[in-house]
Amino acid sequence: MSDFFNNGWAVFVGAATVIGLLWCLWLLWVASKREVMAADNSTGHVYDEDLVEMNNPLPRWWAILFVLTIVFAFAYVIVYPGLGSLPGQFGWTSVNQYEAEQQKAGVLMTQVYAKFKDLPAAELRKSPEAMAIGERLFINNCAACHGSDARGSKGFPNLTDTDWIHGGTPEKIEESITLGRQGNMPPMAAAVGTPEDVRNVANYVLSLSGSPHDGIKAAAGQSKFAVCAACHGPGGKGTQALGAPNLADKIWLHGWGEDAIVEMVTHGKLNVMPAQGGRLLPEQIHVLAAYVWSLSQSALPASPASQ
Repeated sequence: MSDFFNNGWAVFVGAATVIGLLWCLWLLWVASKREVMAADNSTGHVYDEDLVEMNNPLPRWWAILFVLTIVFAFAYVIVYPGLGSLPGQFGWTSVNQYEAEQQKAGVLMTQVYAKFKDLPAAELRKSPEAMAIGERLFINNCAACHGSDARGSKGFPNLTDTDWIHGGTPEKIEESITLGRQGNMPPMAAAVGTPEDVRNVANYVLSLSGSPHDGIKAAAGQSKFAVCAACHGPGGKGTQALGAPNLADKIWLHGWGEDAIVEMVTHGKLNVMPAQGGRLLPEQIHVLAAYVWSLSQSALPASPASQ
């Protein structure tokens, strides 16, 4: 009842509850006092010529059960919150019960994750048990956006490659999962110049990755790219500290091509990855981060020693 905006609603609910229970008692009392309306103990109503409505009293067991139900209801609203904003004698709330169950589950899960808590990601990657747990955590908490194969989709980063907007170390991944991320590309068309300037910049951005582009427009847009270089760097290779993507690697999070880049420069984009620190235990996030990190390790070139 905490969402009531004034006391009147709490009084209304409490009064309606009590009046309803008293009405049930009154109804039972009236039924028990009903007098016989005809000599043959019928109500005088006949249906389909031979179906006579009788006026027999309620069965005793039914009446007793009805009374016990009402007594139970009175006891319930006294013990538990049921009369408006009154908390009840037990002080029970669904929120308290939920928090208690979450705390109990947290203790049990902490015991499960205790052996993984202090292990680095490189060691966890070698543990089939840790990776199986990490995969299950990923499926339950991350796959809705990044896909069950972690390859993402338009607007949701691929976690199996080596392109990281905020950093791909286990520590950075753990930080991203815990605190969440917010990527904000403001509309930059006015700062770039005319619509033609925006298209020139788009072609210059395409040229950075060797993608198909108009060379003349790209040359004209190079000087205008200085507006973008503040975040993406002079060569467009991005800045992980700012969450500015690399524009020179042929990985396009929000779509490829001149029109897609013009759309981005003109209207901007706001991306939000929700924080999971309030939903998952630190031990869970540690294992999950190690699993996510392991997905990109197969994309790395083999070292000379391993070759």
